[in-house]
Parts: sequence; C-alpha cells; structure tokens
Amino acid sequence: MSINAVFFDLDDTLLWDDRSVLEAFESTCKRAAEVTGVDHVQLEAAVRGEARSLYESYETYPFTTKIGINPFEGLWANFTAGEQPEFRQLEQIVKGYRKDAWHRGLEKMGVNDSDLAFELSEHFASKRRALPYIYEETFQILKELQGNVKLLLLTNGCPALQQEKLDGVPELAPYFDKIVISGSFGIGKPDVSIFNHALSLLDVTNDQVLMVGDKLTTDIRGGLAAGIKTVWINRTNKPADPNIIPDFEIQHLSQLHDIIASFA
Repeated sequence: MSINAVFFDLDDTLLWDDRSVLEAFESTCKRAAEVTGVDHVQLEAAVRGEARSLYESYETYPFTTKIGINPFEGLWANFTAGEQPEFRQLEQIVKGYRKDAWHRGLEKMGVNDSDLAFELSEHFASKRRALPYIYEETFQILKELQGNVKLLLLTNGCPALQQEKLDGVPELAPYFDKIVISGSFGIGKPDVSIFNHALSLLDVTNDQVLMVGDKLTTDIRGGLAAGIKTVWINRTNKPADPNIIPDFEIQHLSQLHDIIASFA
C-alpha cells in the first residue's frame, strides 16, 4: 500500500518550540539576575519546578492533560479560544498562575518581590511570542511533499495558542490540507479518536498514512494504536522506550522521502 498522506505534529517537529522556551527563560532569568543578583540558571530551574507544581494543583489539570497543554505554555498562553468551559477557567487562572510561578521561583532563591515577579511573568510571555523558531528543513520537506501526498497538521494544545504559533510563521499553514488542534476537537493525542478524525478529514485509511512526531508518548503511541505507520523524529538522540516502538526513527525530516518510497 502506498503512502497517500502524512500527518505532522507541530511543536518540536516542525516548530522548534523547546528553543523558543529556553531562550525566553534565559532572557527573563538574566533580567532577574541583573536586579537581584540571583543565579539565573538556578532561578530557571526553580521557576520550572514551581510552574509544574502550581499547574498540577489546579482543578483544570486533568483537562490540560487530556488536551495536551504543558505548564510552560501556560506561562504565555491566554486561553481565549476553545468551546469547553475549562478554557474559560484557564483564562481566569492564567494571569495569577504566571505571576505566582515567578514569585515562588524567586522565593526559592531568597527573593520576595511581588512586583518583580509580575514584571518577569510579562517579560517571559512577551519574549516567547517574539521567538518563533522553525527547523531549517521544515519548509523544504513540506514543499517537496505538497502535491504528492495529502498533508495534515495534528497538534495538541489550546486553539488560541496553537493558532498564535502558526500566525508567528505565516508561511507554514498553507502547506496543509487540514489542521487539527486537540483543543478544538475535544481530546488530544494519543487518544485514537483524534487520529480517526484526521483520517476521515483526508478520506484515507490508516494503512495509507505516516504519522511524524517527536513525542513517543503522544505522536507515536497514538499513531500505533490507530494502526498508522509512525515516524519518530529524534533529532537529539533521546533514549528509546521499549514499550513504544515506532516503525521508523529519523534525525532529519528529509529522511521521509526514503520511507515513503519504500511503500511505493
């Protein structure tokens, strides 16, 4: 059976989200270091830990897990879209969450400064928005595949935030025949239903599709459960998981050509 469609994950598959977050943290923590003298590396670790702890304490946490929204997205997302009532809760929670995460991180470093915490929370959100990165091969592979196979973007997250990421790189979305965002659908990867929904949108069967993504626990596990051939993009030599075995592992998106050709 030939490959007629390719599903792509967005974050850290096409967009280099980890780099954006890392640089936003670095800029914000160095700003704090200039004011207070704290070690910026230690502050980043403290804020990351406090953000996770706070995020998991909210009653919205099961929903964010279901949709696939991580704590660091909460540090800059506004949650202004999405029909589910939990998005309205998140919209109310998020400003306090951002300030509290930075405040608690500063307190871990011996600094109790609410005004600085607010300033840092705003700086992080602004900096993250200003830093959209895309992998150097992203546009090349999409250009080469477009017209030869159907293309679908399958991404977990809040509709408003994922759309904002796409708007930050406006050349990206036009390559895709369809875009599926978990927050709009109602459940995220690895749930099989979102993969089946994607299949129906392109009118293809699971044996005609490749799912390409960087996360074993969502992209690969979900694709395998849906009977789709999976391609793990592992640019940084992450350790394998013996319980989640992709059909293919690559380090560069250009390697997709050989995989697709093997099914011809």
